[in-house]
Amino acid sequence: MSNMTGMDIFLKKEFLHHTGSFKERGARYTLLMLPEQQRNRGVITASAGNHALALSYHGHGLGIPVTVVMPIVAPLMKVQLCRSNGANVIVKGQHIGECKEIALHIAKDTGQVYINGYDHPHILAGQGTMGLEIVEDIPNIDAVVIPVGGGGLIAGTALAIKSLLPEVTIIGVEPERCPSFSAALKAGKPVKVPVSSTLADGLSVPMVGVNAFATAQPLIDKMITVTEEMVAIAILRLIELEKVVVEGAGAAALAAILAGQLPELKGKRVVVPLCGGNIDTTILGRCLERGLAADGRLVKYTVTVSDRPGGIAELTKLIASLGVSIKDIIHERAWLQTDIFSVEVKVVCETRGRDHTAELETALMAQYSRVKIG
Repeated sequence: MSNMTGMDIFLKKEFLHHTGSFKERGARYTLLMLPEQQRNRGVITASAGNHALALSYHGHGLGIPVTVVMPIVAPLMKVQLCRSNGANVIVKGQHIGECKEIALHIAKDTGQVYINGYDHPHILAGQGTMGLEIVEDIPNIDAVVIPVGGGGLIAGTALAIKSLLPEVTIIGVEPERCPSFSAALKAGKPVKVPVSSTLADGLSVPMVGVNAFATAQPLIDKMITVTEEMVAIAILRLIELEKVVVEGAGAAALAAILAGQLPELKGKRVVVPLCGGNIDTTILGRCLERGLAADGRLVKYTVTVSDRPGGIAELTKLIASLGVSIKDIIHERAWLQTDIFSVEVKVVCETRGRDHTAELETALMAQYSRVKIG
């Protein structure tokens, strides 16, 4: 990864925690700080998954009842894992903002303590231990690039790092489909933003935490957003080069680097937290395909060929002669508006990269008069 980016990259593998994310840091510390009476009543939270997993796991270990409200778009794997850890899981709400409102109403009725997964002061303090480990483990750090959702991780981590090494650059990264922290910086306070579905579902928070924003705002040197395509490519690169599987939120920081959005870090020593590894296998498959497509290695063509015997065979022979692998192929006649002796063939191919793809396109254009790309 360092050779590819031109930076000295240090990956902080937070997905190796028992529940697969950094959220365990804040969850356990917050539970340990509860008074005895509140421990008996239990706690409740709203979470898209990782905070819920961490809280349910450590709540079970400490004997503290946990209720979790999760959005309907939460990954199925995370929902099931929370239940297996003994949590009372309520799947309701379109996004984390609606889940929070539901959880607060339940907390008022039951007397449970509501624990905000990205804004409770003890949560921020717990997440800050990642910053302490970074400073302790890696000498001469130039920058840390941190994924941002509700702001808890970057707030705690930035405070820990800047307190010890104020010269270190702190950069936040969030998905362009939910730029809540960027909006807060522009407005000077947390504001709600529209939420769209994103591969980085763990970062899909419509409004950043008040405490997190107040803590992080003076410490963040740069804030950027990344596209869905680059998140998919980052997941793909991590599997291919580092042999690790992370979720979209965990790959967001690396996505910004791979997209070339941080050229000022060339030649620098850069820490990139891979903050979560809980991704549904079905979503992982889609991410890999999306990554291959964005990388120019999975391409789609529609070619009109002769419907006489051997017409389609000639097309597949041409593709094979270039060393291109056919992943899918279908043909249709009924909706073709050219001559009756032609057939439209749709082909999905896997190539070695953009140069190989360009070679295939040139060969197809030379052989056939009607070729549609994409």
